[in-house]
Amino acid sequence: MGGNRYMEEKRAMYASPKSKRKVYLIAGAAAAAVLVIVIALGVYFGVVKKNHDSSTVSDVASGNSSDSGSSSSSSGSSGSTQTKLAVTGGDGSKVTLEDGSTFTYSNSFGGTWYWDINDPFNNDARAQSWSPALNTTFNYGVDRIRGVNLGGWLTVEPYSDTMDAPALFEPYVNNTVPAVDEWTLSQNMAADTSKGGLSQLETHYQTFITEQDFAQIAGAGLNYVRIALPFWAIETRGSEPFLEGTAWKYFLKAIQWARKYGIRINLDYHALPGSQNGWNHSGKLGSINMLMGPMGLANAQRSLDHIRIIAEFISQPQYSSVVTMFGITNEPQASAIGNAQVEAFYLQAYEVVRKASGVGAGNGPIVSFHDAFLSRSDWAGFLPGADRISLDSHPYLCFSTQSSAPISSYATTPCTAWGADVNSSMSNFGLTQAGEFSNAVTDCGLWVNGVGQGIRYEGTYVADPSFKSVGSCDSWTDWQAYDQSTKDAIKQFALASMDALQNWFFWTWKIGNSSVTGIVESPAWSYQLGLEQGWMPTDPREADGTCGNSSPWTPPLADNQLGNDKSASIAASVSASYPWPPSTIIGGGVPSRLPTYTPTGAIPTLPVATFTQSGVKATATPTPGDGWENASDTPGLMVNIATCSYLDPWIGTTVDPPSPLCSSSSKRREPVLEYREPMITAMPVL
Repeated sequence: MGGNRYMEEKRAMYASPKSKRKVYLIAGAAAAAVLVIVIALGVYFGVVKKNHDSSTVSDVASGNSSDSGSSSSSSGSSGSTQTKLAVTGGDGSKVTLEDGSTFTYSNSFGGTWYWDINDPFNNDARAQSWSPALNTTFNYGVDRIRGVNLGGWLTVEPYSDTMDAPALFEPYVNNTVPAVDEWTLSQNMAADTSKGGLSQLETHYQTFITEQDFAQIAGAGLNYVRIALPFWAIETRGSEPFLEGTAWKYFLKAIQWARKYGIRINLDYHALPGSQNGWNHSGKLGSINMLMGPMGLANAQRSLDHIRIIAEFISQPQYSSVVTMFGITNEPQASAIGNAQVEAFYLQAYEVVRKASGVGAGNGPIVSFHDAFLSRSDWAGFLPGADRISLDSHPYLCFSTQSSAPISSYATTPCTAWGADVNSSMSNFGLTQAGEFSNAVTDCGLWVNGVGQGIRYEGTYVADPSFKSVGSCDSWTDWQAYDQSTKDAIKQFALASMDALQNWFFWTWKIGNSSVTGIVESPAWSYQLGLEQGWMPTDPREADGTCGNSSPWTPPLADNQLGNDKSASIAASVSASYPWPPSTIIGGGVPSRLPTYTPTGAIPTLPVATFTQSGVKATATPTPGDGWENASDTPGLMVNIATCSYLDPWIGTTVDPPSPLCSSSSKRREPVLEYREPMITAMPVL
């Protein structure tokens, strides 16, 4: 398979992987007719009449008052009075948050929100008039994905988080073992008990992204978010220092907030055990140990377990209309792991997801494959007949040759670099989207390359000193000094990127302020700041037609790609061409010589949510599921074989496998499957 200059950009950011641098219940039947009329009026005035504070309301036990309207009753403590909280509304309506505080919803695009604690799985919300409500079909290939990443939230990454939320890392960058990834950040935080230890991470989860961000995203004309989730949201093992399980609690909040504002979620499995690329945003900077090296096969088995656990949860009907896409591995490096190995792993992951979800629209998510830094054309025809798959690319212009040319000179670059390629991929692969892109054309910005890694543009890039300085980054990062022509040029670049990529997720929604300077230091990466300052479009539809597409791809996608073929399947002859395990693991050898796990452990299910709202006691009991969609999916968790030897899962590729691999009393053989019921995990309170 060949390469592509703009697909190589992100990979070029790093040195070798081995480097160390780097739900509405009616109160009584007599009120039913009134409900229908009032809801209809509420939607009319909320959607059609701009700036009209019209909303459907719910009776609750609270000291607050709100507009009158249709209601569903909730009772509070003895002696409390019944008041009404709005459960749906449009532009100008008042929204009540979980803590009882309120804000005014701003959405000039006909979007409507919906939240009733007595009906928490209601999917009536709609992000904009042109985006299908969650309870209707999103017609991929016709309806465009216009999204943002919530980067630096639940996966803390120095490519992202030191840039997205630099205040997390700044206290620890000068320590003996500086915080350069979430592994070392976690170690430093755990030792910093005076500041709360690892609880600092939960404080970050609580404050960096909130419900109002989701409201603003819908109000910005966006209909999707991409959320990076690491393996430690599920479990950790051995010496892994990460905060275990807590990120999942906040992903459940993300589902609740996305549902409330009609936004769909692309869940991206961002950090895999052992690391899929050796980069800091995989959890640990250094070597690749997932599907590579002596522990590569064992780490791949563990990763497939995590994919299965996530798929079982998000395929439940309570969640499948919100979490509609699942990126099964973020940015694996095919150039190191091997093309055949990545393809075989992708097929295994696809089959794991479809065993959990079933086949056809409404049965679980679209399965999204990252291009592994190969060209889009290399993936043409991959897994023909598969049910609802997508190709994800991350095209950046900023991580290779640096230029002092003004941003205005890049006005048509996205069109010429990406437009025709995306059209071709939509024809030859199917649904194609850009899971990441930004406005950056240089690598200027605080820690864009990672902590202490320097900047190519200024000639200080540690990983590759061959980059010579082309000037100071000040003119690129001092956004407070941007004149109107600069803002217009950045906006033109953004519009060209959006139109060329067709279905996209900007990286990222927000960049946190530096704790040192008190301002955003990487402006090219913040959609929110661009909206506030005028260099991002207030209506992303403005991008449509920017490139003057002369040879557009013409819808529709094939039936299997849309989920319209309930018998969609991959031919056995195709599956046979991607054997599992692969015939060899690079840096490890033949699978028979490598440590592997056996499926005899109690498999954990991800906890479902319970719902609370300040001053409100629900009168209905929701059915949130049990975390596991397919009861016949029963193999246990991959765990150690008691009589076999294992290496540190993060050992690297320079160590030989254990020898002998297993004791003489237990010669290596195919493990016998032992079936275990999923272990139900306690529900967190949202």
